Amino acid sequence: MPMKIQKTESNNQLVVERIHHAKSYRLIVDRKLCVGCELCSLICPRESITITRQPKKEGQKAQRPMIDVDEVKCQYCGICVTICPYGAVQVTIDGEDIASVVEKESFPQLIREITVDVTKCPTDCNDCEEACPLDLIKVTSNPETSKVTVNIREEQCPCCRICEVKCPEGAILVRRIFTGKLKINQEKCPSGCRDCLDVCPITGALYLSEEDSKVYVNELFCTYCGVCNIICPEEGALELSRSTIRHTPVRSGAWNKALEKLTSTVEMTKELRGKGRKRTMEAVRKRLEPRKK
Repeated sequence: MPMKIQKTESNNQLVVERIHHAKSYRLIVDRKLCVGCELCSLICPRESITITRQPKKEGQKAQRPMIDVDEVKCQYCGICVTICPYGAVQVTIDGEDIASVVEKESFPQLIREITVDVTKCPTDCNDCEEACPLDLIKVTSNPETSKVTVNIREEQCPCCRICEVKCPEGAILVRRIFTGKLKINQEKCPSGCRDCLDVCPITGALYLSEEDSKVYVNELFCTYCGVCNIICPEEGALELSRSTIRHTPVRSGAWNKALEKLTSTVEMTKELRGKGRKRTMEAVRKRLEPRKK
């Protein structure tokens, strides 16, 4: 039995904590990083996370949905940590970060593949730094050695690819975490409404047309996090579907259920078939190995 369960909130942080005799568990949400998307709440096995739309005040921009965590239901499993593309959630035991669900391969980590060929970077260029909508890139250069260093906080990067597209030298390559489709049904999109634009964390993924005052999507930059879909006031105006999720190997059936919620039954089945084929090929390879000797 825990000695103490508590929750503290501020504008910048939400902390739930469970204190036992021997250990202290904490889940910390950085509200400056959290965009209010639905990913963690969709797959929380305890249904302890809720995402709530905020009322829009007249004359003001729409606000991002607010995350809340039930301090009684939360078991500090860390699944929410692994799925957050913005790195907004942290779980610790006695102050140390834990990733037990990843270490046991019961749940995967998202794969962020970002490569920078700094040999192509001019010493006077910081276009990627200026383009990053989340301020995750810092470029430094040494005029004496002409050496350029590009530091990227990858653990918070949702891989929107803006830095790759804006780089004039083709020095950056980014592979998406999520692929999918975001469709805006223009006949349902209210003219002049820009609520989805207000909450989208990626500048340029959505834009307002000057011709018809309706919102359009540039899927080149969309991360498919889903916050636009939550905030949209018109049912059916936005249709979001995720297909693939790039992740580390996983063995648990819990991920299959999560994948089905995040994508679809079809995509979950595709991944299971892929795993089956991989296991079969591995078994065949092992059988053939002795014959080679």
